[in-house]
Amino acid sequence: MTTKTLTARQEPHLERQLSNRHIQLIAIGGAIGTGLFMGSGKTISAAGPSVIFVYMIIGFMLFFVMRAMGELLLSNLNYKSFSDFAADLLGPWAGFFTGWTYWFCWVITGIADVIAIASYSKELWPGLPLWIPGLATVAILLLLNLTTVKAFGETEFWFALIKIIAIAALILVGLFMIFSGFKSDAGPATFSNLWSHGGFFPNEFMGFVAGFQIAVFAFVGIELVGTTAAEAKDPEKNLPKAINSIPIRVLLFYVGALIILMSVTPWTQFQAGHSPFIAMFSLAGLGAAATVVNLVVLSSAMSSANSGIYSTSRMVYGLAQEGDAPSVFGALSRRKVPQNALFLSCVLLLSGVVLMYAGQDIGKAFDMVTTVSAVCFVFVWSIILASYIAFHRRRPQLHEASTYRMPGGVPMVWVVFAFFAFVLWALTTQPDTLLALLVTPVWFILLGAAWLVLRRRPAHLARYATFQAELSQDMEPESAGRELGAVKN
Repeated sequence: MTTKTLTARQEPHLERQLSNRHIQLIAIGGAIGTGLFMGSGKTISAAGPSVIFVYMIIGFMLFFVMRAMGELLLSNLNYKSFSDFAADLLGPWAGFFTGWTYWFCWVITGIADVIAIASYSKELWPGLPLWIPGLATVAILLLLNLTTVKAFGETEFWFALIKIIAIAALILVGLFMIFSGFKSDAGPATFSNLWSHGGFFPNEFMGFVAGFQIAVFAFVGIELVGTTAAEAKDPEKNLPKAINSIPIRVLLFYVGALIILMSVTPWTQFQAGHSPFIAMFSLAGLGAAATVVNLVVLSSAMSSANSGIYSTSRMVYGLAQEGDAPSVFGALSRRKVPQNALFLSCVLLLSGVVLMYAGQDIGKAFDMVTTVSAVCFVFVWSIILASYIAFHRRRPQLHEASTYRMPGGVPMVWVVFAFFAFVLWALTTQPDTLLALLVTPVWFILLGAAWLVLRRRPAHLARYATFQAELSQDMEPESAGRELGAVKN
């Protein structure tokens, strides 16, 4: 619950300890994940230079999701996260499905990060058993998150700063190579590499489509700033600043980095399962720099896993507060941290180690879990947009009063929905992603069964009524009366 929320029980609640610099860097860290550092190798090999347009299109579409989320969160500061406004605007089922699916998304993403960390650790320390870096990662991140939310903010601040410095260094070094006439076994470093190896669309339209499969995963976590709403200082000022800078981040960190990578080294040299960042320095003969970049990629995966542990614990805490999860996960420690929810998330992340030993190929394991994660994130993003449509229809007075409206309004929502349909179709075009797509509905079937059991329980109905009453405190009297009347009916 936010610090502004008043409850009859006066339960302890989350504290607003995240400052502007924390929010800004958490937003950047969420936009730059393992998908860029590790997954872009597969994207480049599939789409060629057209991957530049892939990232631009995805970033453009998700910007509107973020703007819709921002308008909704700021319409009522009692919203802790987007699962709250989904429950409020679409009904309790939406809060239940969104909260648990987002939790599942980040557990799966965390597992992918553990796999990536083990993979890069193996390159740095050959012969190291895979379970050691996996277990060490979970233990370190648990200790960091058990202190205070400010400690999480500081950790993520420095993780994100490392990623920013690494990408900026790559761009500067790449530009130097290009303008100094650097040559490697793959040929000269020149911008003409972008179009001289089959053009921008060397694998034609279906290659371009294949690029969307793993590229979508690169953007998961872009909505992470939305889960910090209950712990952000001055959210009316800091959330819009973080969201509005997303287009610049996409252009610099994704498009800029990929242009440099494919200019220094022809796109034909990149391989799935190998980081193009490391490959560029290695091919240029800069072995020491490649090792440093390997460490940076390792820290990037640690950053993503850190974000996953934070967001899953807060989402389960919120679900427990609303009666959608066992009450034990709604307890806070003396430091105002949901420690029981943290323990749950960390235990589940260890399954990444089991998955690596169960399979023969780390790359295939990574592709499987990232596809499942991407599909679930598309569901969460869609719920955010559906909530915006409901908000626009049910509370037009709040929309009119908003100082942070989503550009394009409802028509733009339908454009983004059409794009999501295209992404799901793209996942059906390759056997590995199709398998993951077919497996994902099992999660929603399990959620549906759980909801059928939960929704009629008196305790759940009472908690939801209390939740609605708390949210209505910031609404206009007439609107609040209509909303509470709808709940009673």
